[in-house]
Amino acid sequence: MTTDITPDKAPLRSWLPGFLALAAIWGSSFLFIKVGVAELHPVQLTLYRVLAGALTLLVVLAVLRDRLPREPRIWAHLFVVAAFGVAVPFTLFGYGEQRVESMLAGIWNATTPLIVLPLAVLVFRTERLTVRRGVGLGLGFLGVLVVLGVWEGIGGAHFVGQLMCFGAAACYGVAIPYQKRFVAGSTHSGLSLSTVQVLLAAGQLAVVTPFVAGAPPLPTDLSPKVVGSVLALGALGTGLAFVINIRNIRVAGASTASTVTYLIPIFAVLIGAVVLGERLNWHQPVGALIVLLGVAVAQGAFGRRKPRPVIGVGAPAAPGAEPAAPGAAPAAEPARG
Repeated sequence: MTTDITPDKAPLRSWLPGFLALAAIWGSSFLFIKVGVAELHPVQLTLYRVLAGALTLLVVLAVLRDRLPREPRIWAHLFVVAAFGVAVPFTLFGYGEQRVESMLAGIWNATTPLIVLPLAVLVFRTERLTVRRGVGLGLGFLGVLVVLGVWEGIGGAHFVGQLMCFGAAACYGVAIPYQKRFVAGSTHSGLSLSTVQVLLAAGQLAVVTPFVAGAPPLPTDLSPKVVGSVLALGALGTGLAFVINIRNIRVAGASTASTVTYLIPIFAVLIGAVVLGERLNWHQPVGALIVLLGVAVAQGAFGRRKPRPVIGVGAPAAPGAEPAAPGAAPAAEPARG
């Protein structure tokens, strides 16, 4: 999708409600994952979540009278994006949240831009490494070490859970520059590309789930809160959030809309604390602040920059959303869980 840039001078009231709603939706996805894995295997949860998201996007596609792409090349590239931007990271966050707090998963989601940049520079060659970006990367990975609390030693289920959440962010780090490199030039709408991603991810998971976790239970066998969590993850986190994100880009501009990345972990922490009564060790929020500072430096948030066109867009690449990341990634895609 190519979107005309809107100067970041739109009245605050025209975009702020949607901006905050998007951050809340993607930030709350980690809560819903935590609730879902209490009764569902992580792979089963992801399958149900993606099916709900696919149905939502197909309905939106029909209402807007949009159509899916027909080129086999686009479908082949989106098959890769579906795996690394939807199926695998969503599942890894589920595995991770069996071992760690939902708010900590939200913090790890914020590391996505730090992974996107070196891959975009070294592998996909869609970005250039500058001194500013190098400093941002250094700060960000310092923050990662602080979040991990490496001075306390490593090991145990909690540490493994953190690595799984970091692995999910790393998957986004692959999907975003891959999509920018191979799909960004498509003339198809972001909605149609996102729908293909979710449909392909649903197909991948439908094949894998019976072998990994067995046949998923019927929705009638699940508690209402788990069913509600699945619907929220799919219908809200993928369908409604995508529509809101596109509106934010058009009204507020790409650079302003992309800063939702900074609010997602804040909402994840607040929601986890209020709803689930979770608590963090002191070094985890401190590390998160260092990570966000590194992301901001790498993206040039402290300097003046010219607006860029928004290209290549697929919502699911979270939190999780994306549910991609601004800066090294297309600005339309904040990463989400």
